[in-house]
Amino acid sequence: MFVVVTAHQSQVDLSRGVVAVVSPARTANLLEESISGTSNPKPESLPLAVLILGPTGSGKTALSLALAERFDGEIVSCDSVAVYRGMELGTAKPSKDDRARIPHHLIDVAEPDEPFTAGAYSKLARELLQKIAVRKHRVPIVTGGTGLYLRALTEGLFAGPERREELRARLRRSAKRHTEGWLHRVLRKLDAATAERIHANDTPKLIRAIEVCLAARSPLSTLLQNQGKNPLTGFQLLRIGLNPTRALLYERLNKRCAEMFAAGLVEETRGLLARYGPVKALDSLGYRQARSVLDGSLSVDEAVRAAQQGHRNYAKRQMTWFRREPRVRWIERFGNEPETVREAEELIHGALSAAR
Repeated sequence: MFVVVTAHQSQVDLSRGVVAVVSPARTANLLEESISGTSNPKPESLPLAVLILGPTGSGKTALSLALAERFDGEIVSCDSVAVYRGMELGTAKPSKDDRARIPHHLIDVAEPDEPFTAGAYSKLARELLQKIAVRKHRVPIVTGGTGLYLRALTEGLFAGPERREELRARLRRSAKRHTEGWLHRVLRKLDAATAERIHANDTPKLIRAIEVCLAARSPLSTLLQNQGKNPLTGFQLLRIGLNPTRALLYERLNKRCAEMFAAGLVEETRGLLARYGPVKALDSLGYRQARSVLDGSLSVDEAVRAAQQGHRNYAKRQMTWFRREPRVRWIERFGNEPETVREAEELIHGALSAAR
């Protein structure tokens, strides 16, 4: 998740100079000028947005809540599964009490059978940051573990044309009528560069690539050249990364997975399947293993072990992704440790002080 925090003159013990920089009128003017291009302010003079990132289980939620309380903030989730309603146990969403105590955004905004893309996330999250910084007069902080969503927010991402279900159905029917590899051959004629990057048996990606080529009347590879050319403007970004010791992180993930199943993840999954069917959202970690229990391919103990391994592998991939993020201030501890909270607060105060 990502958090949006604010600095109110009456609630944050900052010098008068710092408060003046982040005062409501000053924040609104700087943000409007930056977005409109009427000025070219220095990055440190812009409203502050804090991005809390790190692997699953590293304590991002705990840190975001602590900082939101300290700076009178709001939390904007950056999690690709937490956007779905009804998916509670497998997503480690903040508790309902925490969500009632601290304003949260982009949690439970879609049904599990509704597609929710990184491009859609970027659009909504950017709108929220601007509203919080200008209308609510708050300095945004943001927290999350979905690297693609983070990149879409900060750098921009090629969203592509909307899904065309009729076209997709025709392509699937045609693929069944023709010999193996037909979709790949079609894509090669439309966009040879993209065909080189997609395996001939990866039907979902082949269909999406063909769909984009036909809908946009342009090769996907050409459209992707614009990816990352729409960076987030109007904010000074402070990236705070959590990187606890791997052995301790894996121990925590193992415990959390076991607790998810003990709390009723299999039953939650049963209810979601009954309501929505085997939708893509239910192929996410935890839910995938719970489905295997329901179809009889795994016992509960086997599913727990598979989920634990899956979460450990995912945490490793997340760190590989986040290591490529620029200018991350890494903290080698969990987010719920008092030392971590103090260090993060100092980083925020330092960024605000630099704006004087």
